[in-house]
Amino acid sequence: MDSILQLKPIGFHWELYDPFIFCAHHNDHFPRGNEQQGPDPRLLDGRNIGNDFVVKDGFRMYHGSSVPGFPVHPHRGFETVTITLKGLVDHSDSLGASGRYGNGDVQWMTAGKGIQHSEMFPLLHSDRENPLELLQVWINLPARSKFVEPYYKMLWSEDIPVIEVSNSSGKKGKLLLIAGEFNGVAALSPTPDSWAADPAHEVGIWIAELEPGATIELPPAKGNVSRAVYYYYGDGMTIGGQEMPGKHQARMQAGQPVQVVNGDTASTFLVLQGKPIAEPVAQYGPFVMNTRTEIQQAYQDYTQTSFGGWPWDRQDPVHGSEPRRFAKYIDGSEEKK
Repeated sequence: MDSILQLKPIGFHWELYDPFIFCAHHNDHFPRGNEQQGPDPRLLDGRNIGNDFVVKDGFRMYHGSSVPGFPVHPHRGFETVTITLKGLVDHSDSLGASGRYGNGDVQWMTAGKGIQHSEMFPLLHSDRENPLELLQVWINLPARSKFVEPYYKMLWSEDIPVIEVSNSSGKKGKLLLIAGEFNGVAALSPTPDSWAADPAHEVGIWIAELEPGATIELPPAKGNVSRAVYYYYGDGMTIGGQEMPGKHQARMQAGQPVQVVNGDTASTFLVLQGKPIAEPVAQYGPFVMNTRTEIQQAYQDYTQTSFGGWPWDRQDPVHGSEPRRFAKYIDGSEEKK
């Protein structure tokens, strides 16, 4: 039986499979920052400020005007998992929580019944460049969980399991275990109402990095699980003996172990797997519900309540000039790193 069920190039929007609904890969070579923690204003000439998604001079401003990132916007009905590989993200939300995280940290946020938040990319260093790389994965919520209380937690890089692998030739690799289980090693717990919180759903989020010639075996899933591999760095590898070019994604047969053998250049790929929720999906912008009527209700509720309002004095808050990592939660507790 072939390990790869479907193979296709990775497009601008990666194709996701239930329970996942969206994945974005941001890789920006931001320049030195100014006093406002943004790029030199002269570098903003010729950009569509407020909706800048075209790479120019190595970076994008996204929806930011002076600081790159995503100023205040709402969500309902799903959750975001933000995996920062390089750089820093400043979080602020409508419930008064805030934080700064990055360089390997992961933020897991269940939007539930509704929350506003901002995700800004402060350019703290004025004497050198400020590279940013992150993956953000959206996971759907079943109907029974779409109106749970919003909740976010941090998975700090120091605590995230890293599984080292090597083959008989001494070629090495590693796997970052963001969610799920891999060969008996368990990831940190997600938010309590997440689809991933139930081990029976077998949700896995893994990032594998392989040296040239390195190998890693993906273990079989136990139940009815969707699995996909997103190969975004590298020039070629084989999965179960089948060729997979770089910049491709593969829908996988999840019920069998499969050997991944890297080619002649370093490779990095993301694995997303999980039991499908198998419910109707109605998505419009920042809301993911089960019906169009629920989408209309989400917009009405947001218009009337602003999902708690916005307690910050700007639409794109940033949290000082120190590269400290922290998280302040709505119950008043705080973590510092």
